[in-house]
Amino acid sequence: MNCFRYKMDHDYGFAPNPFHGVMSLATCKGTQVRNNSHLQVGDWVVGLGSVAMGNLGRIIYVMQVEEKITFDQYWEDPRFQIKKPIINGTLVQMYGDNAYHTVKNIVIQEPCAHSLDDGSVNEEHLRRDSEGKYVLLSKHFYYFGDRCPLIPEEFSYINNDSRGTKFWDLHNEDAKINAFVNWLDDTYGVGIHGDPCNWKEYNLPQLDIYEDEEDK
Repeated sequence: MNCFRYKMDHDYGFAPNPFHGVMSLATCKGTQVRNNSHLQVGDWVVGLGSVAMGNLGRIIYVMQVEEKITFDQYWEDPRFQIKKPIINGTLVQMYGDNAYHTVKNIVIQEPCAHSLDDGSVNEEHLRRDSEGKYVLLSKHFYYFGDRCPLIPEEFSYINNDSRGTKFWDLHNEDAKINAFVNWLDDTYGVGIHGDPCNWKEYNLPQLDIYEDEEDK
């Protein structure tokens, strides 16, 4: 078993997308995670805070990879039509990540959070997102967003002090990975525990819909 960890410099609920009961990682981290030849179903992916977001040393999300499917499979799957983006919709709809598919072997980017402001194709995002051929899916996830807890000292090995993605140091360290996941289960439970970190930019009213976990 592997545990891929990387620092996030933004979090809009797009990569990953934790909504509608399934966490999906369909964009960003193409070569480092989604298309990594060492990543298998059953492995874990952890998104960590960063200096850029002002939450270094905190846990943004954790997911166990339960499915790996292609962009076209994701695009066509009836389960994930609800994850197709609606640019003028709610924030959850705006940040839908089911935005890529192929037509005659050409990758199409539908209007989404990675498009230009007018909805036209952002070639740089198209190139980088399509470098990863797989979409990662999970119902076994913990999403904290703006309520991200500190990594406890006993699980300091989950941290990533590098600029890239780490996993070799925990390769086949199943006991360590399972201990971390058991702590997540016992302390929080599976599901969504906060809003995406960057949604504060929209000046939304604070909705007290999550369990108060600030002291955890």
